[in-house]
Amino acid sequence: MSSTALVSNDATALVTNDATGLGLLAVILGFVFYTNSSQHPFWVKFYRFIPALLLCYFLPSLLNSFNILDGDTSNLYFVASRYLLPACLVLLILSVDLKAILSLGPKAIVMFLTGTVGIVIGGPIALLIVSTLNPEILGVSGPDAVWRGMTTLAGSWIGGGANQAAMKEIYEAGGNIFSIMVTVDVIVANIWMAVLLFMASKAKEIDAKTGADTRAIETLKQKVEKYHAENARIASLRDLMMIVAVGFGITGLAHVIADFLGPFFEANYPWTRDYSLTSKFFWLIVTVTTIGLAMSFTPVRHLEAAGASKVASAFLYILVATIGLHMDVFKLFDPANLWYFAIGIIWMIVHAGFMLLVAKLIRAPLFYMAVGSQANVGGAASAPVVAAAFHPALAPVGVLLAVLGYAVGTYMAWVCGQILQVVAQ
Repeated sequence: MSSTALVSNDATALVTNDATGLGLLAVILGFVFYTNSSQHPFWVKFYRFIPALLLCYFLPSLLNSFNILDGDTSNLYFVASRYLLPACLVLLILSVDLKAILSLGPKAIVMFLTGTVGIVIGGPIALLIVSTLNPEILGVSGPDAVWRGMTTLAGSWIGGGANQAAMKEIYEAGGNIFSIMVTVDVIVANIWMAVLLFMASKAKEIDAKTGADTRAIETLKQKVEKYHAENARIASLRDLMMIVAVGFGITGLAHVIADFLGPFFEANYPWTRDYSLTSKFFWLIVTVTTIGLAMSFTPVRHLEAAGASKVASAFLYILVATIGLHMDVFKLFDPANLWYFAIGIIWMIVHAGFMLLVAKLIRAPLFYMAVGSQANVGGAASAPVVAAAFHPALAPVGVLLAVLGYAVGTYMAWVCGQILQVVAQ
């Protein structure tokens, strides 16, 4: 079988100005929140079934799918992930009760590691099933062999972009299969995130049916709500400017540190690439998380009373909208890529099924399953989004687990690659 290239749309998007694109996303977010608060019977019934957060994610994907905006050429996601996400994390974490988060217990770690194992075994199982249905998919050897491309997908779904790049080099994946797997990565991971966001809106019902023990999570949420009730105040201009100063000030400092540490480790300790220590984004997330946790022990944490988490949530929804811009729903129906998407979908089903099974066995709440999964598949850019869908106070849990994913991503993806190589022979 000859290597399959992606079918792409070369037509220029209707809107190429990122300022106009940001305006469109802002209007979409405004529309969702306006209708979500409406008492009109239609909207009340509509949002009973469709979560607002999911809509903030899906509507921008239609802009990309219908070529109104091009998510690949737009810089909106880069700006949101490098500027708004770090500021958002600082503002969410600075008021965190670290002791309360630690009291959530080991189930969050167990579910994260379960998700990692699900990715490691899911890839070989998916390749085995699809190659049985279509043996030609194993016909390509050399750099563009499908198993080589799948190792890069494993790196992305356990760690992140740095781990994905590491797998490309370790297993010498060719450009064609790599580009195909990048598309599978984006589409399948985004669909799974949409499923998790929908499940988050039904968390109470799902946990009640599975008999999950949610006491620690509820205690944490109650503590946060009690703090808000006792300390909340109407934000003054001074409060808002302090929130902006802390959020973007720490973001700026984190970029300085990341711009130094990433190249430093790359130049002096290239072997640390396996730990993602050469990645600037890794250091950006670690730095803002560390500083945010440190500030949670200082008077700065009282900015939460003036609405720091609300400002952070606004940043988070903009990030969600820009993530949606990378999804093209029509590529799901591209005949040239159907077998590759089949691999990705089966892979994700194995991962999800394994997590649901373990969650049932240890009576873990849906929150642990969802955030443990997204910390693997989506990393630091989207794990806090899923966590915050349950409650803003839980966002730091997503960040901490995603950082853990960076650490284990290369190693576990390498193990997956070894198994894939055996299956492909």
